[in-house]
This record gives sequence, C-alpha cells and structure tokens, in this order.
Amino acid sequence: MKQLKQLIWLVFGASIYIVSYAADINKGQGGNTTINQRLSGEVAGDGGVSSFYRWEGKLPKAPGIMLQTEPVDTFENLPAAARVLRILYTSEDARWHTGVIPVSGQLILPGTEPPAEGWPVFAWGHGTAGVADVCAPSWTGLRERDAAYLNDWLKAGYALVLSDYQGLGGPGPHPYLYWQAEGRSVLDAAKAALAYMPEKLSNKLLLGGQSQGAGAAMGAAVLAAEYAATLNIRGMVVTGLNSVFPDGPIPVTPRNSNNMFLSLVAGGLQDNAPAIDQLVSEKGSKLLTEARRGCTESIKQVARDLRVRSMEEVINIAPEELAAWQVPVSQPPARELAFPVLIQTGMADATVTPYYQYAAARALCSAGNNVAWLTYDGLDHDSVMQGSLPDAFEFARNVMSDNSIDNHCEKLSRSVLQP
Repeated sequence: MKQLKQLIWLVFGASIYIVSYAADINKGQGGNTTINQRLSGEVAGDGGVSSFYRWEGKLPKAPGIMLQTEPVDTFENLPAAARVLRILYTSEDARWHTGVIPVSGQLILPGTEPPAEGWPVFAWGHGTAGVADVCAPSWTGLRERDAAYLNDWLKAGYALVLSDYQGLGGPGPHPYLYWQAEGRSVLDAAKAALAYMPEKLSNKLLLGGQSQGAGAAMGAAVLAAEYAATLNIRGMVVTGLNSVFPDGPIPVTPRNSNNMFLSLVAGGLQDNAPAIDQLVSEKGSKLLTEARRGCTESIKQVARDLRVRSMEEVINIAPEELAAWQVPVSQPPARELAFPVLIQTGMADATVTPYYQYAAARALCSAGNNVAWLTYDGLDHDSVMQGSLPDAFEFARNVMSDNSIDNHCEKLSRSVLQP
C-alpha cells in the first residue's frame, strides 16, 4: 500500500507530467500517429466541452486578442465575485509552432467598487488538473482549495485573469509544464482582458500561480519583457514553485527525469520519438487511456484499481531510454526580471520539496533579481496557499505602491538547505 501511494503521488503530483500522445515517426506507421492526428481528437485529449471552446471563424494574426466571452452563472465558491466570464482569446503555439491559436480561461471581477484607474489584475496560474479538455478549470469550476485562495484576492480588490493554458479546454494537446507555452497563455490572457475592459481593469498586474501554475507564472515572467512589453507587471507571488533552473548555482536533478510514470501525454516527447502507446505496458495503456479523457482524481483511481506497485509495471523501456526522448520542461533560464518575486514555500511540501524551491530562489538571485523567499513550518503543497496569504497581500500592497521589498538574496547566499 505504501508503494502504491508513493507511485500515485509520483504520477499525479505537480512534479510529474503526463503526456497523452506521441510523435510522427514513420508517418503514422507501426502504431504511431501523424502530426495532424496527434494535434487533435481523442489522442490530444480533445472533446467533452461546449462549442464555446472552438473558434470557427478566421483567427486574428496577433496573440492577446479576445475572441469571445460568455457569463458563468454559478460560482457559489466565489462569494466575493460580482461577475465571472468564460473567455476565449488568442495566444501563440510555442510547442508545435502552428501559429496563433485559441486558448480558454476566466475573467473574474470583484464585488468592490473599482478605483478610478480600474481594478488591479492578478493573473494567476492553476495547478495540475489533467491534460484533457474536460479538466479545464473554466469548464469544471475551480477546486475548493483554489477558490478559497482566489476569493480572498477578490475581497482584496483584485480582478482575476485565469488562463486554462494552451490545449486545456481549447483545441489540440495541452503541453503540460512546457513553460514557453504556459507563460504565453498567461500573458496573452492578461493582454486580452485589459483590452476587453479598459475602463474597469488597471494595467497594474501581479503574476501568480500554484505548482504547475507557479511554473506558468515563472515562464510568463521570463518572457514578459520581450513578449508582453505593454503589460505593467509589478511583481510575482508563487507557491509550490516547480521551476528548475539549469543555470542556477545549486545543483538539482531535473524533477522530470526518472521518478515519474509517463512523460507522455502532451508535448513532453520529441517529435521523432516512438508513440507513447508503444512504450507502456498493459497497465500503463489503461492509465494512458484514462489520462486522455479523465482528470487527476479519476486517473488516481485507475492507478489504485490496477494496484500498480512500481514503475516497471507501467512502462516497458529503461528510464534512461525514456529520458533520451523527452523535451525539457519546467526549466526556464534564470533571467533578470523588471519586478520583484515572492516565493512562498511550505516546509512540509512533499510534492515540490523545499530544496527545489530554495534552489529556484538562489538561481533567481544569481541573475540579479529582488527575491523574497518565505517559508512556513508545517504547511504542505496545498495548505501553504491559504497559510501564506497575509504575507502575499503585504507584498502586493508594497509593489503596487512602489514601496521597497526586502531582498533576501544576501541572506540566501549564506544559507545552506540540504536536499
């Protein structure tokens, strides 16, 4: 039972990515899929959502343009919200380079009166939900954990812009943890929202995210200066940060190497790799099928039902052989940012351990950034969100008012945290 629980956490925690299709080796022969096949349909996790998530008209040539919105009438878990809109906007496909694509998300307005310049915007990235369209938070609704966290931001007077990310809800595969795609999805959602409601939204933004979403926010931060120079980003607040910086001063093994079940459902394999269907065992095939149509909880249940006890039961090649086929994800370069960063870490986090988050803070410091790293004893990957909110709000008030932020980099440079 202990081994089963460990595998389930390995497969479906934020440190793992599941990927649901493979590349076009041999032009679809021998069980592989062609480019067109793997970018749509069941293999890509498409389907199960309303027609709102598909844009039938000609797409604009530019990313960051609002295509359409529709009201969401039921949002009981967000009592501080006055209005919730489902949104479809344009972004740029950074994984397969197919051009401008539609991406879905949400725009949520608080019940407070907007300031004269409009509400400040919190562009927040969600954690792991799955890779099938039906897992998009704009379709399923927010998890209770996330809703409680975001409701407090609404009460603080922030409008929320929440991207589902490329391929999650919108057409095509969701390149899970691919920071270049997720970062663009976050930035383009903010650009589209500001242009859609210029009289109600202020171009004063905070980036934020949890786990996978923290990596998406970090991707957005790295890309912002060149990709979204018009956005006035004042700071970034992340919990459970999953980014690994290869050029940082603290050596860390990429968290997506040998300790995961599949690297297999949406963009994590090179385009000349064998189809993932060829790399999994009978048990692995059943998990893969569920990953292409279900979300995190249902995939966990299939793993329990199959009584999976070890990695060898679900994948039929050696870990080093699989690693050779993988595309690096969650590994942005450490760059100097134009705004300060707050990293909030639960010291009981077993999903993205404190050591990895400490290494990320040190990497950002080494690039010349203003970094605050706050730790919380006894809080884990989930509970750190609510437990860290008072500090997050203080940080937000300071960056929005151009007040100085305590830079922890000198202190971090003298500290040592063991793996």
